[in-house]
Amino acid sequence: MIDDFLAEKAETAGNAGNAGHLSQVEAAVRAAAAAEIMPRYRQLATHDIIEKSGPHDLVTTADRLAEEHLTESLTRLLPGSVVVGEEAVHADPRVYDALGGEAPVWIVDPVDGTRQFVHGEPGFCTLVALAHHGQVLASWTYAAAMDEMAIAVRGRGATLNGKPLNAGSPAPGAVLKVAMSHPDFTSDAQKRALLGLRTEGIDARACGSAGLEYLAVACGAQDAVAFNWEFAWDHAAGLLLVTEAGGAQATLSGADFRITGGNDLPFTAARDEATKDRILAALRTGV
Repeated sequence: MIDDFLAEKAETAGNAGNAGHLSQVEAAVRAAAAAEIMPRYRQLATHDIIEKSGPHDLVTTADRLAEEHLTESLTRLLPGSVVVGEEAVHADPRVYDALGGEAPVWIVDPVDGTRQFVHGEPGFCTLVALAHHGQVLASWTYAAAMDEMAIAVRGRGATLNGKPLNAGSPAPGAVLKVAMSHPDFTSDAQKRALLGLRTEGIDARACGSAGLEYLAVACGAQDAVAFNWEFAWDHAAGLLLVTEAGGAQATLSGADFRITGGNDLPFTAARDEATKDRILAALRTGV
């Protein structure tokens, strides 16, 4: 079922000649953003913004309605699939367990970079990934305010607005540009690890939208990211995007990041293997 869904063109009778399923997912993502996110961009009222765990953890009406829109459209495209969305999990944490189940899973962050969205800045995106048995198979990263759509399919590469992405490698001897989790919002051990990036040869800064930070790595505009939290909706799409653009990723132990959780944090995604190893070495100096 999944292999057929990921085929470039729909093969079933009645769908022949229509756009393939991947294009249909892209259209669904664009439609959700057009219907629920962009009409509220720079138009949010006070009652549209709610704090979840604190002032740095916000949700808006756009987040909620866009996730509902995507849940309906994506499960219709792939019957038998389920959705693990940030807002649904906030309402019922048991929803997250579907990542380890038998059904194909859509992993959805309707507005990644909600703080930027609330402030009227363009640095937010919609993240969708399709996973099965813990493996991410395809992803869509849509920066609606900039009309940029990045798509990755496992084993078939990554594109931005239809053009192939190649993360490349940093220039020899160049200072590495790294986006990382803010050390204040983490455990003491992870804070020490992240502070290992404050070293010669690495220019580390606090991250914005995780999805757009991954996109910057996949484009070669940034050398790496280092994060200390593991919610799948923040990372599934971006990790596939980076690896399909030729990059590399690993947790502090050296193992691949698992979307089902239990990772040795922090972890990194980087433009190439050498950069990944260099970031891991810096993180380990702080442990």
